[in-house]
Amino acid sequence: MRLAIDKFKILFFKQQHSILSAATLIMGMIVFSRLLGLVRQRVLAHYFNASELSLFFAAFRLPDTLFEVLVFGTFASAFIPVFTKLLKKEKEDDHGEAWKLAGVITNWGGLLFIILAVLFIALAHPIYKLITPGFGSIEQEKIVEIARILFAAQGFFVVSYVLTAVLESSKRFLIPALAPLFYNLGIIVTTILFAQDLHLMAPTIGVVIGALSHFLVQMPFAYKLGFRFTKSLEITTDVKKIVKLAIPRILEVSFLQVSKFVELTLATLISVPAYTYYMFGNTIQLLPVGLFGTAIAKAALPTLVRKSDDLDEFKKVLYQTLNQIMFLMTPVVAFLMVARVPVVRLIFGTDIFTWDATVQTSLVVSAFAFGIFAQSINAILARSFYALTDTKTPVIVSSATLLVNIVIDYLLVVVYKLPVWSLAAAFSFSSIIQSFALYILMSKRVHNGARSALYLPVLKCLVAGLTSGITMFFILKFFDKSVWIKKVSFISNLNLPFENFVLDTRYAGNLLILTVFVGITGLVIYILILKLLKSKELDVFWRLINRMFTGKTMPDPQTENPTV
Repeated sequence: MRLAIDKFKILFFKQQHSILSAATLIMGMIVFSRLLGLVRQRVLAHYFNASELSLFFAAFRLPDTLFEVLVFGTFASAFIPVFTKLLKKEKEDDHGEAWKLAGVITNWGGLLFIILAVLFIALAHPIYKLITPGFGSIEQEKIVEIARILFAAQGFFVVSYVLTAVLESSKRFLIPALAPLFYNLGIIVTTILFAQDLHLMAPTIGVVIGALSHFLVQMPFAYKLGFRFTKSLEITTDVKKIVKLAIPRILEVSFLQVSKFVELTLATLISVPAYTYYMFGNTIQLLPVGLFGTAIAKAALPTLVRKSDDLDEFKKVLYQTLNQIMFLMTPVVAFLMVARVPVVRLIFGTDIFTWDATVQTSLVVSAFAFGIFAQSINAILARSFYALTDTKTPVIVSSATLLVNIVIDYLLVVVYKLPVWSLAAAFSFSSIIQSFALYILMSKRVHNGARSALYLPVLKCLVAGLTSGITMFFILKFFDKSVWIKKVSFISNLNLPFENFVLDTRYAGNLLILTVFVGITGLVIYILILKLLKSKELDVFWRLINRMFTGKTMPDPQTENPTV
């Protein structure tokens, strides 16, 4: 029993010292969290139709805005770099100043949240009336009722994400990655148990329970490391430094929230259920973004901070991290582009989620998919500026591209009257612009040079991904009975006895078999092509897998990748 407890402690308190190994741990937990997020959306789609869910999702807009401005606008860009450097300076057994800073920041975050939450709650009616013009007064009243409860959940999150930040700064990534599982479970369980009686209030209460669980699961581990609540609101030099670093990022996040308000407003003008299609499509695309963008970026930030005094090493880590993102992301993007309809059907195909809803959501997924690369790259490039204590440059670039996004949103929806997929397309296009701008500016910052170390691996991934995507498209069409019967593809013109080998994808089991087969085949093709092209990223990945399962390190004929 004692041995089991000791192994448990090692598992949860062990530091992850390298970027890819830490990111792999985060990815594993994010897989479970995102999959559970998809289960959450599936449960919601089972109990509520698309029009009802639009009200639920719209209600998040104000609470989410407050949370993201306070939390995402402070911790990744400002608190983590300052806190990490304090930990680095102090002795391992004495983190007094660092942990005192964490307690003070918690107090300031909580105080600001309470003040702003009270203000937003008081103004909820006129705000939602303004940003949801396509909804009726009864629908807007329901949104306000839900939103006022959701503010309680965001209050728990403000404190919980301080704990997330200190754990990640201490290179303990498992628990912060595990916490979202409890958030999703809170929503799922509460919805299943009480949806019939409480209707939309069931998942709303579930959000509050999930947020509380998100906090409670992290608190014991943060306390073990040294976190303590305090009564202090002392404005120290480090607090001032965090505020100075956070202001540009807060402005950036604020601009992003304006963009999200615009998306909600325009979606309500398209139709009542349109916002549900957009949110469901966004949920699907966030799985790879979270896996290969956010996970690697989170894992890379502490290392980039430590390498910030040596630009050559900093550049090496940055480029290798970008290559790893492209290597891991490419087959997933290819799969989503090809199998978007089957994926949507398998995830959201409930009795009340219609075929039109499936088509609209799949179009949103494909519109998001071509910009997934850019979103993931932006996550690491922005953090590379944060590591250099430059939060202004990412803000300027992000704000400019958000304005582009808003303009494109308006043109596509209001001027050209396009469906909801156009909002996702505009977001992807602006993300691509942002990637190019951030990369060019960062290349100048690290004195250019060694760009071939980035370009060649990216080219190899794209070649392998394109080959994989074409193969998956052909297989998906070839073995789908509906393609032959409806003659919706050039494949149906082939004079073959298709009844002998096709699957009737009207049935979920057959659709699942075909989709999994397509995905596995595409992945095998992708790996084989990269093997032929002698991809270093593939070799790095295999060494990591071998280390995870055997505990042995495979020899690397080249210079060892410092991020592994």
